[in-house]
Amino acid sequence: MIDDFAKDFLHGRLKTIREALLWKLDALSEYNIRRPLTATGTNLLGLVKHMATCEAWYFGEVFGRPSPEPLGRWQDADGSDLWATTDETREQIIDFYQRAWQHADATIGELPIDGPGHVPWWPQPDVTLFGVMIHVLQETTRHAGHADILREQLDGRTGLRAEYEEEIDTAARATHCAKIERAAQAAADGAARAG
Repeated sequence: MIDDFAKDFLHGRLKTIREALLWKLDALSEYNIRRPLTATGTNLLGLVKHMATCEAWYFGEVFGRPSPEPLGRWQDADGSDLWATTDETREQIIDFYQRAWQHADATIGELPIDGPGHVPWWPQPDVTLFGVMIHVLQETTRHAGHADILREQLDGRTGLRAEYEEEIDTAARATHCAKIERAAQAAADGAARAG
């Protein structure tokens, strides 16, 4: 009974955070979803493509249920799943992610929570569905957090889902940031005097 509850709870959280990650692309231009926004090239569409690949590998190959999508071998991973090429459209990548969800959801639905799997790229490769669900949920949440920050940098939009989004109050944000800046400056000045 607890196993079913745990599996359903984790699966529900994964479904919610997947949608949040996709929402971060909403109403942005092709350029803004693709352009590198950090020194390492992190970009919004690349995060979606990466998570599609992760779900396809983790809920496919790991449990002997190969993804119906053509995937590169994990041994050959070269970072190309972290950005979109010119010939890959937003729609193609979103569709790939949603098909990866369907395959993952089928794996989650068909296996018991202690179903065994094998992650050949991990130092301790023998795993269970529970462990992989935690890992993928953690990875998706991490990248959705990255997407939150990237989106906020682009146009100020924040939040988990559209229905919870509040109108941007630029004056209140500027006041809040100024307060934080003053605190940071005071701390730096105090450290300099102490040093």
